[in-house]
Amino acid sequence: MSELLQRAEQQNQIEIDEEQPTKSLDFFHEKQNELPSSQNFNQKNRLHSLDIFRGFTVALMILVDDAGGEWPMITHAPWNGCNLADFVMPFFLFIVGMAIPLALKRVPDRLMASRKVIFRTLKLLLWGILLQGGYSHAPDKLTYGVDMKRIRWCGILQRIALSYLVVALLEIATKSFQDNYQLSGRFTIFKLYCWQWVVGACVLIIYFSVLYGVYVPDWEFTVQNAESPDYGRHFTVTCGVRGKLDPPCNAVGYVDRILLGINHVYKHPAWKRSKACTAKSPYEGPLLENAPSWCHAPFDPEGILSSISAILSTIIGVHFGHVLIHIKDHTGRLKHWVSMGLALLILGFLLHFTNAIPLNKQLYTFSYVCVTSGAAAFVFSVFYVLVDTLDVKFLFLPFKWIGMNAMLVFVMAAEGIFAGFINGWYYDDPHNTLVYWIQQHVFIGVWHSKRVGILLYVIFAEILFWAVVSGILHQLKIYWKL
Repeated sequence: MSELLQRAEQQNQIEIDEEQPTKSLDFFHEKQNELPSSQNFNQKNRLHSLDIFRGFTVALMILVDDAGGEWPMITHAPWNGCNLADFVMPFFLFIVGMAIPLALKRVPDRLMASRKVIFRTLKLLLWGILLQGGYSHAPDKLTYGVDMKRIRWCGILQRIALSYLVVALLEIATKSFQDNYQLSGRFTIFKLYCWQWVVGACVLIIYFSVLYGVYVPDWEFTVQNAESPDYGRHFTVTCGVRGKLDPPCNAVGYVDRILLGINHVYKHPAWKRSKACTAKSPYEGPLLENAPSWCHAPFDPEGILSSISAILSTIIGVHFGHVLIHIKDHTGRLKHWVSMGLALLILGFLLHFTNAIPLNKQLYTFSYVCVTSGAAAFVFSVFYVLVDTLDVKFLFLPFKWIGMNAMLVFVMAAEGIFAGFINGWYYDDPHNTLVYWIQQHVFIGVWHSKRVGILLYVIFAEILFWAVVSGILHQLKIYWKL
């Protein structure tokens, strides 16, 4: 392998062009390595592995969201633990972070660059509220609109927007001579960007202080979901503790209830699939008659405090982007990435299995940050070796196409907007749609299994379909960017 890498370094070494201007970041803000416009697209200097990693993550999101109901082992863990779906958000944040140093490599005007970052953040917030605030009911319902008394303020894009805003402004503020600095030791790059790590430490201190220090009193709520058999029922949750990381009495939920209001948080938390709540666990099902009161409560997995902790995932991604800029050979980059990824994995699993800090996506715990960031490091490194050193990118073209039009695929596929549009054209009955017919007769009917049929439908009729659409748009040089 070392010989292959050395040969690749001689033939296909990737270096960021020093004269290349700052690029606008595509979707998931910066989920863009630096998506240049079609007019000045520089294929040679493009980091193909980051495009592919982005596309892979979008495809993974579609898979776990749309097939997770039949395959609960790939959907979000009900509380502690880490399933396949729990890697999606940290992967996005890692990619956002890694793209920031590439897109902001040259900042001739800090004020202008800051304005662009703030404007892009506002666009992401707007899209996030529009798609996940409750306004869109796609793909299952042919209606739209949201009661402002119950709109959800947090979500995927909102979390990405916060992380992007903090880390991008930090990158701009600390920009000086670093990009031309020659590293003299293994840890020089950490000293060079010490302010990023200082901010990361501050984020961790704030998170731990609130998570373990805030007193969580007893609280009450009324079920607001009109489709629930318990609609209108009033419940009381007994807490009166501090430092607890269980579902009912953690500070993450308490902060959201105080600052956002309980009517503005997510109504279908993953904990409702836990054994304490339903007999069908880990599948979704009716709540037990004697289920604890908190099983009926809302909880936002993209809430305020957990989103503050999520900034750490982006800071780690930024560090990987700095490595790409300063270390010029493939072997040196991979040694740094893999060693740091391994260290993060060991630390995260050590914290989890010693019961010090459990892996928990809903709370975005520090152990979860470490494990998912370490996994991101390894996944990206594999793509980097295969694509940017050994040049076998043709095997991953579907992911690359999706990654270069990630916003389009996220909105149309992951958020179900396109499926909702198709479902609007039905025959005789609103449930008799083309989507339903394809699922039942092309996939489920052929395999005589709903689980297998849904899985294959998601892979071929959603992921592969949008890969082809993205590939066609790529040939036409059409990209949806924020």
